Amino acid sequence: MNVSAHHSASPASSAASPDLPSPPVPARTATRRSVLRVLGVATAATAAAVCLPAAPAHAAAPGRRTDGASGTYALTLVHLGRDGAPTTDYRTLLTALSGPDAGSGREVKGSPSTVTLQVPAGRYVLDTTLTARPVGDGTGGNDWLVQPRLDVDRDTTVVLDARVARPVDIRPPVDAAYEQTGAFTEVTYEGTTVVVNLLSMSLDLRTAHLGPDAERGSVRAWVDTYWRRPDGVCALGYAFRGERALNGLVRHPAAADLATLVVRAGVPASGAGTGLVEFSPSAGASPALGLAVPLGGTRTFLFTPERGDWDLVYGALTEEEGPANNYFVLGRSFTPGSTTVHTFDTPVFGPALDSSPGARPVARRTGDTLDLTVPLLADGDGHTPSSPLFTASTVTLHRNGTPLATRRGEKPGHASFTVPAGRAAYRLTASATRPRGSVTAAWTFTSAATATPTELPLSAVRFGPDLALDGTAPARTTGRVAVTVEGAARRSGVRSLAVSVSTDRGTTWTRAAVTGGRITVTTPEPGKTVSLRAELTDAQGNTLTQTHIDAYVARAATGAR
Repeated sequence: MNVSAHHSASPASSAASPDLPSPPVPARTATRRSVLRVLGVATAATAAAVCLPAAPAHAAAPGRRTDGASGTYALTLVHLGRDGAPTTDYRTLLTALSGPDAGSGREVKGSPSTVTLQVPAGRYVLDTTLTARPVGDGTGGNDWLVQPRLDVDRDTTVVLDARVARPVDIRPPVDAAYEQTGAFTEVTYEGTTVVVNLLSMSLDLRTAHLGPDAERGSVRAWVDTYWRRPDGVCALGYAFRGERALNGLVRHPAAADLATLVVRAGVPASGAGTGLVEFSPSAGASPALGLAVPLGGTRTFLFTPERGDWDLVYGALTEEEGPANNYFVLGRSFTPGSTTVHTFDTPVFGPALDSSPGARPVARRTGDTLDLTVPLLADGDGHTPSSPLFTASTVTLHRNGTPLATRRGEKPGHASFTVPAGRAAYRLTASATRPRGSVTAAWTFTSAATATPTELPLSAVRFGPDLALDGTAPARTTGRVAVTVEGAARRSGVRSLAVSVSTDRGTTWTRAAVTGGRITVTTPEPGKTVSLRAELTDAQGNTLTQTHIDAYVARAATGAR
């Protein structure tokens, strides 16, 4: 049964009627084998496959013969270009979905227009790229032919005809320069998943489904196109699940169909440099554009929320030695017309605890072992760094008032301790010193040996001042600073919370009342800093004392916004 459904992204695309699989069903399957091919003048289009019983064995190509007794058959592939004439400008891949070679592929290129292969009986994925030569001063294109289901149980001939391919026409509603397109087809059969794909650097891209339908829901197809703008990237992606590969695709989304992501690059204490942003769909491979952003600068992404969840990766490149530091914001969903802002590498740096359901605990006890992976130096937006910038770090554990052990120099907030089994009162103190400022968090709680991994009741307080991208606030001004509770206290409730402010690096402290989730802070003279301290007790009696020395700096002139 041939099932085709047109899935329209916007009214502008309703004029097109390519044969499409059903809209996407969220799912990700581990790929047994993935083949990536990059063509210089790529365009991809698929030609229809005509499967015919082949001639008897004696009529096969010279040197080829049918050996049905051993389970191998002659597979003859006939390649025809856009003019209907035989062509040798092709690249064909035959990938097994069944049998002992499941997941492995055989590539054919530079051969005569008709080629015969001797292949074992079984299920295959066949995909072919037929290259169209340039006409006049124009660029050439390619027609990508994908047959998700090719059952070889007899001598078979497949005619790969570029003329049946249909255009892939995806264009943004804003001025942008085209960069590239990735077209993908994923096929799953009896536990084996194969992904075939094509990267196109040209707008002359055409695709088509070949052969019979595969099993229901066994084919996932997606196309992602990327366009460059002066201040960012436009990423248009569409995904489908069904029984067929794509027969072309036309999408001209309106501006209201897109979401906006704004990335702001803070200036770290290490100084100037360049940030690198990658933004791509979470599900399936995609030829995303890496986008450079000067530290202290901003870049914008316009994209299609209907593609599914998206992943954002930000890294700052500096002249400092050591491992690269990256921030990962993964699996985020968006809605059309929405604007989301992510600011990286700005204060206030401190612990961040994900309180959402299903979040992985960063502090837990298993038997007599306490394991800690607390992100002690998350940036002001709560992004967790892969390799935070620090000059010193310690984690100390007290049991019933007696020092038990101290770990030094490890990643801030990371440590493991072996403790006696009995129930006891613990004090856990983690501290880190940065080139600009320091953070200390001290937690108290009771704990005993556990039979299964059990989360420790740690909390954190986040501070959100309005800062420039260089981490500064105007001097001698009064402003409101957001105060947010995370972790155990957010789940169980807060019994008490006291916040204090210092403008002399912690020598003296002044209590700041928390009203409406904010405190009022008056910044000192230029060059001086604001320090912050929170003292919290949750509903179960567990406590936190969290101190930020030199949390942020007062400036005389307007900083980078």
